[in-house]
Amino acid sequence: MTDKLILVSHPLCPYVQRAAISLAEKGVPFERIDIDLANKPDWFKAISPLGKVPLLRVQRNGEETVIFESAVILEFLEETRANPLHPADPYARARHRAWIEFGSAILNAIGRFYSAQTGAGFLAESDALSAMFDRLEAELADTERTGPWFAGERFSLVDAVHGPVFRYLDAFDQIGDFGILDGKPFVRAWRQALRERPSIRHAVAPDYPQRLHAFLQAKGSHLSTIIQRNDLATALRPARSA
Repeated sequence: MTDKLILVSHPLCPYVQRAAISLAEKGVPFERIDIDLANKPDWFKAISPLGKVPLLRVQRNGEETVIFESAVILEFLEETRANPLHPADPYARARHRAWIEFGSAILNAIGRFYSAQTGAGFLAESDALSAMFDRLEAELADTERTGPWFAGERFSLVDAVHGPVFRYLDAFDQIGDFGILDGKPFVRAWRQALRERPSIRHAVAPDYPQRLHAFLQAKGSHLSTIIQRNDLATALRPARSA
């Protein structure tokens, strides 16, 4: 197909990353345009019914179709492009779609974790997030896998969805040891495999860690306070040793 694909993006959005990973895995060329969600351009507001990214602008035969919502974009790519990431078996495919939804639920839990205003709320959200990964650990342990991915040797959309999830944990690990993945060897191994996958590494710009750190620091949350305390300690350390 000769469609031109334009992925409308925000540098930090994990849902955009899903689409970028899928496109990369399928070997589909596309253009990526970042926008400022705090100052949305008029052209974006005109074509985005929900005012959110990602959008996939599909230009074909002089006409454009705008597809919104990451789950719909992923399914569109499965239906229209080669190199499927869903399993062929309908039962396995339904299971994968369910775990994709679970990945979205984890992202929501991550948002509650980094937005918690109090220490007690932060600990509660940390425990809730850890419990969700406990459920993933049980699923991975119960599955007879012969490879590093969710389905074993074959990379799937479940992997594409969870790559951005673990990218948040990479950022959290730079702030402190919150024990979210303690006692979860299967999840840890999966995380490491995903971290090394080229499509996942390249789904964000090189300055993503710095951008995410700045975003978390500016949230005004309990985690922001921890970041500020760490940054202050780092700034004072050379002065004390001088």
